[in-house]
Amino acid sequence: MKKNQNPTPFSYFEWKIAGRYLKSKKKDGVISIIAIFSLIGIILGVATLIIVLAVMNGFRTELLDKILGINGHITVQDYDGKLYDYQDYSKSIISISGISNAIPIIDSQVMISSGDITNGALIKGVTREGILSINKISQNIKLGSLDNFNNNEVIIIGTRMAINMGVNVGDSLTLISPKGAQTPFGTTPRVKSYQIIALFEIGMSEYDGNIIYMPLLEAQRYFNKKDAVSGIEIFLDNPDEVENYQEQIENITNNNFYVSSWKQKNSAFFTALEVERDLMFIIVSLIVLVAGLNIISGLIMLVKDKTSDIAILRTMGASRNSIMRIFFITGAFIGITGTFIGVVVGILFCNNIDFIRLLISNITGTDLFSPEMYYLTKLPAEINISELISVIIMSLSFSVIATLYPSYRASKVDPVVALRYQ
Repeated sequence: MKKNQNPTPFSYFEWKIAGRYLKSKKKDGVISIIAIFSLIGIILGVATLIIVLAVMNGFRTELLDKILGINGHITVQDYDGKLYDYQDYSKSIISISGISNAIPIIDSQVMISSGDITNGALIKGVTREGILSINKISQNIKLGSLDNFNNNEVIIIGTRMAINMGVNVGDSLTLISPKGAQTPFGTTPRVKSYQIIALFEIGMSEYDGNIIYMPLLEAQRYFNKKDAVSGIEIFLDNPDEVENYQEQIENITNNNFYVSSWKQKNSAFFTALEVERDLMFIIVSLIVLVAGLNIISGLIMLVKDKTSDIAILRTMGASRNSIMRIFFITGAFIGITGTFIGVVVGILFCNNIDFIRLLISNITGTDLFSPEMYYLTKLPAEINISELISVIIMSLSFSVIATLYPSYRASKVDPVVALRYQ
């Protein structure tokens, strides 16, 4: 190369020199090890970040879908627990555009018993039309059917409750309510057996193991609520727009009842999920940051080791900017390669996360995702494209920024001083 004839920016010459520095040599063993650990660190950091965010998103989506699929998006309740004229209110509410259904409901806590097993449960009394309109129940019947769910003395329960209580379709389950008949000696508990006609499974242990559905008229008789219900559960076409409908419903009921939305009932739960997700993003991002710092240390050692090479290149006509770009390519290549390998690993892991969980559980003999603890029967993972792009940008930014100082330091090497003692 002739003196003062500089290559064009990011030319073949610069890429070739950077490629040589990336190759492992015996005398550069320590530098190569640092580069390898930097690469592994970025891969693990990016993959872990994608997996954590995907699992958090999956949790939120699955829980939200199941909560909103079972419970009303807006609930109208009387303050004393008895709402009369519910049929008229239901007709007026369902006439509002954007409201798909308004289901009168009775809900109350009871004790359930089968043989020597006793547990607690939540009774929900609904009409046959009401339960058929709740797709999460009617479309997830695992055994039995809803054909006889009218005004008979029948119930349907979740599969997890059936397992816990040791019962099946056709068996009976005894319900015990403390709100029974009034006698001269006080209130006696109401005890009655009901036949199980169907088992449902929505995949959320909190519901599959604790909720019992009963025909509305039978629930009114059992809980002594003649001509009354506990409330009206309202389902919207778009659950995110509950605020737009609450005021309309309050006007229909003349502000005589308590009107609440799913956002108010579950605000603490979903806020906790959002906070946890944001904190996990920050914590896991530190892995990528540490890997970026490893790139800095590796490049500084490389610059120190290649001082004589830099001096020779400078005397052959390479400019300071050319030297800077060579070391920039060296460091950025590690970051870019690690980022995109990490993205591939993270996506593959998320797409097969439940299979991996089951595999690890079988190998270790432990339950890594207990439904009783985490509410869901499967480990969910949902990759958000905008978040994926944010992770890629963040990792690439860390990697590029990490190369700037070592590259700048390499460009400032004085060839006269570097070659004085060579």
